[in-house]
Amino acid sequence: MLITDNKKIELYYQALLERNQSFVGIFFVGVKTTSVFCIATCRARKPKKENVEFYTNFKEALNNGYRPCKVCKPTQNANQAPEQVESAIILVKENPKEKITDYQLRQKGISPEVVRRWFKKNYGMTFHAYQRMYRINNAFQELKQGKKTTATAFDTGYESLSGFGYTFKKLVGKSPKNSAEKNLILINRLTTPLGPMFVCATNNGICLLEFVDRRMLETEFKDLQKLLKANIISGENEHIKQVKKEIKEYFDGSRKTFDVKLETPGTDFQNLVWKCLQQIAYGTTTTYEKQAKKINNPKAIRAVASANGYNRIAIIVPCHRVIGKNGNMTGYGGGIERKKWLIEHEHKNASR
Repeated sequence: MLITDNKKIELYYQALLERNQSFVGIFFVGVKTTSVFCIATCRARKPKKENVEFYTNFKEALNNGYRPCKVCKPTQNANQAPEQVESAIILVKENPKEKITDYQLRQKGISPEVVRRWFKKNYGMTFHAYQRMYRINNAFQELKQGKKTTATAFDTGYESLSGFGYTFKKLVGKSPKNSAEKNLILINRLTTPLGPMFVCATNNGICLLEFVDRRMLETEFKDLQKLLKANIISGENEHIKQVKKEIKEYFDGSRKTFDVKLETPGTDFQNLVWKCLQQIAYGTTTTYEKQAKKINNPKAIRAVASANGYNRIAIIVPCHRVIGKNGNMTGYGGGIERKKWLIEHEHKNASR
């Protein structure tokens, strides 16, 4: 939303002049003379007050024609976890079987309140809920490898089998004893120059990669769990680690194709269309009509467009490369301005 309140404009402009860290992510400033937008701490030369306008989120700045500043990288740094949060996440990863308490966080110089607020805002859950999911995922993997339930429960920090069993069933969907054949969808988060993204993966591969503000994201989560007969819990596996690396390389301009494995539950027709999408060369665009012809079904233009809309794996299954017959940008779940940015990014790096 564009800020029109004069008091807020004064406050935000002063914060911009002072490079006030506490305003990072609170506002995004568009500079009319350069058509870029920044966060509060940007080191670039400060514009005059009459040459700026403030937005409450970066998507609004993008939609109004501003490009992310190359100095402060607003969409990346505004959503990146603060140092204290990063330290808390490292603690969880290094101690996957322990419950990290507020006291332990304070002993490490980490504010539980800062961590709690960040997790609520960026994950929609508390830090302790995130920990609980991480521990249960670790226990789930051990049980699948044949470890006994009792040993797993107490090794994971639970004081009783009933407490472990209740939490396990609530998150995984089955009791520890009956979970051997159960599938899990792990969810994690990464930042990009166009904003944060959620990534989901099973043992078979990546099944979702979407911007966190994508339309109908909650519906996608529900559909994915239903199609794969699996619950989504926080965690990380080799596919998620690989996709984080590959997506970073893509945005750096050094990667044009992806190697990470995918799992794409859907109808036969949808999978045919999604495979067709993956054949669109980096740096090029096509149309729904051409897609329909390529799958030998020239009359299925609307069905092809619908299947594109159901694609859950952004960038890697590049539905952003499909434009209208007249050359206009068509709908994109991540937003039209992101679509334009991705196409321009690929055109610019195609010859590298």
